[in-house]
Amino acid sequence: MRKLCAGNWKMNGLKAEALALVRGLAARVKAEPLACDVLVCPPATVLAAVAAAIGDSGIALGGQDCHPADRGAHTGDVSAPMLKDAGCRFVIVGHSERRADHGESDAMVRAKGEAALRAGLSVIFCIGETLAERDAGRTLEVVGRQIESSLPPGLEAGDFAVAYEPVWAIGTGRTPTAAQVAEVHGHIRRAIAAKTREQDSVRLLYGGSVKPENAVALMAAGDVDGALVGGASLVAADFWAIARACG
Repeated sequence: MRKLCAGNWKMNGLKAEALALVRGLAARVKAEPLACDVLVCPPATVLAAVAAAIGDSGIALGGQDCHPADRGAHTGDVSAPMLKDAGCRFVIVGHSERRADHGESDAMVRAKGEAALRAGLSVIFCIGETLAERDAGRTLEVVGRQIESSLPPGLEAGDFAVAYEPVWAIGTGRTPTAAQVAEVHGHIRRAIAAKTREQDSVRLLYGGSVKPENAVALMAAGDVDGALVGGASLVAADFWAIARACG
């Protein structure tokens, strides 16, 4: 199974910045092919421009979110078919910033995942505990519940990945130890197996303050099949270093 290095650009990047970043990545991929898959998830406003710049580099394109409906009176939202039409192969759903900023429940995340699958997109389901939940010893309980409630039934391995992003590590510079990551990822893999009968062939990504300095150790942890990278994905050299650690 090839690992996946996915960059979540979040709400960053005007057209010129986005094009400079993706062209730099595409040049690196062509010059030094990796043993992992590379994915970028830019803001919706630059998806078309980034898709054109990716060209034949092999970099995949993804959206950062989608609405559970395919179309309708939902001002400001983007549907999964729209992402597919823009050239996306993937979409992120359930990121902690969506859950916190927009009050998204596990049920909403599941509905968005179902919409993405209908559109033919591969889904990256995000899960993770808050600092209060970790300090209370509830990490495995929380991620297990999110797996059970956020993932639709009937999933097949090629349809999805799961990204474990402890909320307390996102953008803070704090990261769990490799042993802690391995413990949670092992629990996630068992929970996925119990729910979907898929296990070893599902990619489990780690996210949360991933940077070049810690990527090698994190990617070597048990049951880690790649990274979902936030801030570091906005710097081509940093993202490339993390991708090399994945591959």
